[in-house]
Amino acid sequence: MTIREELELREQEILAPWASLSSESKGRMRDELPCDIRPVFQRDRDRILHSKSFRRLKDKTQVFLAPQGDHYRTRLTHTLEVSQNARTIAKALRLNEDLVEAIALGHDLGHTPFGHAGERALNRICPLGFRHNEQSLRLVDVLERDGRGLNLSWEVRDGILNHQTSGKPSTLEGQIVRFSDKIAYIHHDMDDAIRAGILTEEEVPEEITDVAGRTTGQRLDYFIHDMIRTSQGKAVIAMSEPASQAMKDMRTFMFRRVYSDPVAKAEESRAEQLVEVLYEYFYSHVGEMPVFFQGMINDETSKIRAVCDYISAMSDHFSIAKYEELFVPKAWSVL
Repeated sequence: MTIREELELREQEILAPWASLSSESKGRMRDELPCDIRPVFQRDRDRILHSKSFRRLKDKTQVFLAPQGDHYRTRLTHTLEVSQNARTIAKALRLNEDLVEAIALGHDLGHTPFGHAGERALNRICPLGFRHNEQSLRLVDVLERDGRGLNLSWEVRDGILNHQTSGKPSTLEGQIVRFSDKIAYIHHDMDDAIRAGILTEEEVPEEITDVAGRTTGQRLDYFIHDMIRTSQGKAVIAMSEPASQAMKDMRTFMFRRVYSDPVAKAEESRAEQLVEVLYEYFYSHVGEMPVFFQGMINDETSKIRAVCDYISAMSDHFSIAKYEELFVPKAWSVL
């Protein structure tokens, strides 16, 4: 018996009856020999962790564009916080931690430079539209490993595609990531906003603090505990009604005070314009894109998609550098 088979048997003994078992995965897009050490979801986690797309997240915006400080979140640190929250919940509920971690690490791979500002710009200018969850799936299916993709399992791909609020993941593990993503971004964005001086802890409404706590840490602890208590012993992932309402109140408060705040959003219109200009340029000059992206073009639709693939893969710094290379006179760039 291989180590992988021993681990699969351990899952059957330990995990809840409604957990996703590695041995019962619906499989990959292309058949391949199983690893003798790692179950399928652990192997998927490792493939995502070692991908180029994952490494680029360190230089992609979460909320604050080019923040002046070392402690503001990036898309990478957001991803790690989602993973940590999700694993805590999965372990407590005896669900599959490897599956949860793989989905969490892969859920935002398709984000553009400048976060949602870049996503809005590409969605507006690209005739095919652009959604980062769909691009995340395209990355792991098609673009990674020089066009071979990561060949992930069906369960991980389903969780990545459906991680947004409107999504409906097919596994409980995918549902945990969907909740954890929301919990993470609301809490760390509030923490970053307090650090930036956009709001103070005293301004957080009492309908939130009276239910969930008066610090970021207290509120995070409250929501995670509530999800575990509400879901324990059930084939469902849910929050209690008070916690669900408090989460809605937090989201409303954050959209009013932070996500539309002129300080936090001061540079977003410029970022969107930069992304649109880069798209228009490379659409008209596809021969200047890397050979890999040029090789994907065989008709108008594939041309549009290849340009979107190239622009969305850029980090914040790379996109700025590319814009300066193309449009800023060299004599000015050193001033």
